[in-house]
Amino acid sequence: MAEVFLRRLSRWQAEQQRESVASLYVEAYRGREGAEYSDRRGFLRRFEHDVQQPDFDMVVADSAGLVGCLYGYRAARDSDWWEGFRGILPAGIEEQTASGRVFLLSELMVAPAQRGAGIATRLRTLLLTRHTADVVVAVIKQDDTQGREVLQAWDWTKLGEFDPAKEGWLRPPSPLP
Repeated sequence: MAEVFLRRLSRWQAEQQRESVASLYVEAYRGREGAEYSDRRGFLRRFEHDVQQPDFDMVVADSAGLVGCLYGYRAARDSDWWEGFRGILPAGIEEQTASGRVFLLSELMVAPAQRGAGIATRLRTLLLTRHTADVVVAVIKQDDTQGREVLQAWDWTKLGEFDPAKEGWLRPPSPLP
């Protein structure tokens, strides 16, 4: 297997790479046959929104082409990312959002041929080294078995479920120095 290099992209670079990232998305999440165009369009619409969010940050894995990508952003102070949450949010989550201390992982993709090689973990480590958010959250589709397996392998805790058909996960607290 060829060596995989990680690099951080600026917002401008991310926007310039949008078509390559969309191709990786389609490859990583092969939907139902014939749905590639719709899947790609939906991804590009979400990506266009996400790249404009505060403190947007993105890292990619490259091995003679894009093989992995992870990005996220700080929840805006007036954000209601928890809208549709069913249950009771842990104490302080809304307050931490209001004070700008929540970072949302928006998308993780690894090409199927590269899975199991630790790329997702390397991407996560590089992305989160820059962010000092008290809370890091990932929201995935409830049928995203691979995403759930990655988050469980990272020892993240399930926060709860959201409407429509999503679930949130929390990064474990960072150990004190």
